[in-house]
Amino acid sequence: MIGRDELHGVLVPVVTPFLPSGELDLASYTRYVEKLAEHHINGLIINGTTGEAPTVRWDEVVQLTRATQQILKEKHRSIPVIIGTGTNDTLTTIQRTEQAAALGADAVLVVVPYYSKPSQEGIIEHFRRVTEVGVPVIAYEIPARTGVRLTMHTAKTIMEMEGVIGMKDSSDGLELVTELTRQDAGAVLCGDDLYYHAKLSQGASGGILASANLYTDIFIEVHDLVQKGRVMEGKRSFDRVVPLIRKLFQEPNPAPIKWVLANQGVIASDHLRLPMTRISQPLQKELAQLLTGIEAALN
Repeated sequence: MIGRDELHGVLVPVVTPFLPSGELDLASYTRYVEKLAEHHINGLIINGTTGEAPTVRWDEVVQLTRATQQILKEKHRSIPVIIGTGTNDTLTTIQRTEQAAALGADAVLVVVPYYSKPSQEGIIEHFRRVTEVGVPVIAYEIPARTGVRLTMHTAKTIMEMEGVIGMKDSSDGLELVTELTRQDAGAVLCGDDLYYHAKLSQGASGGILASANLYTDIFIEVHDLVQKGRVMEGKRSFDRVVPLIRKLFQEPNPAPIKWVLANQGVIASDHLRLPMTRISQPLQKELAQLLTGIEAALN
């Protein structure tokens, strides 16, 4: 398990490769995670939005977790493994968190309950109950997907709970990270890829970044430069991937990332489970041209 002081740097939310039949492609997953493990990342997130959590069964989460742990063991890497367990039902979230703990998860990622639009008091109690399981919790604020937005009081109350080690901030702005870091409330991780450098500059300790599946070392470099006080150098490094980030979110995540990974031969197929679909032909062409340009600039 990990503590607040260990929650920093670049954490990568993994995709879930599927065969054209729709079943898990564990061979591709193994090859893909082995590649990620070559980088100095600070965490792997299983069953997040990027992993298509709404359509992945829990028995498949178990398979992915065990495969990840085996890969890291064989590679002699001690990268924390974090499992997404959050749902819009507190009891189910608790049960999944207990199961994640039994699997040996180093922490769990728990999204603010979605769809139901609970009160702030309900959200606070949801997290309080989940922390009672005993596995470290990373709270996940993403109002664009949940339909509710944490007040600053609620965010701070959650961060102060024993067992909550940090928050993934996908609030589409700088207010939350600025205020939480000003109050020294704990580790805040950027979850809005385009805000990565800006949030690091405002005190974020790192990021959970779908885009970091690609050109991972650039995202690590940005973090390290900002931490050393070389903020403008970090911005120049980050600017190299900003056009890519924009394209990766032009259509719903993780479809563009899966297309790139399949195009690079990292995974065998860019298949997604409905209602998610593959990216459009125009975006495929735009991404191919952009990637060619990035490669030329880096070489």
